[in-house]
Amino acid sequence: MRKTTLLNSSISEEISKMGHTDSIAIGDCGLPIPKETRRIDLALVKNLPSFMDTLKAVLAELKVEEVVIAKETKEVSPEIFEEIKKEIGHVKITFVTHEELKKELKNCKAVVRTGEQTPYANIILKSGVVF
Repeated sequence: MRKTTLLNSSISEEISKMGHTDSIAIGDCGLPIPKETRRIDLALVKNLPSFMDTLKAVLAELKVEEVVIAKETKEVSPEIFEEIKKEIGHVKITFVTHEELKKELKNCKAVVRTGEQTPYANIILKSGVVF
């Protein structure tokens, strides 16, 4: 059995295959996921699992050098934005429109769908290196 915190085998698999600057996204239950991008669906019921719980679990495993967030997140859901900033620390934040973020999902290795129902609770994590 794994000793690290992340137990989801599909997410662990994607993280283990990621190289420098590869990306993975975490989204709310309404985020449209492109057909060509792997969907890892965790959504059970309203707000379970939460976006933040999922983000914390992924950040425990993945070295992140940059995140991409929709500008709308900061404006419409400032509580989520503040929680994201707290969790990522000094990682670079790139802001794009929500439409641009959705287009960028095609370049992600996977999108993790949560049960979150907070508007714009979406993020793209770009992998860093550990050396």
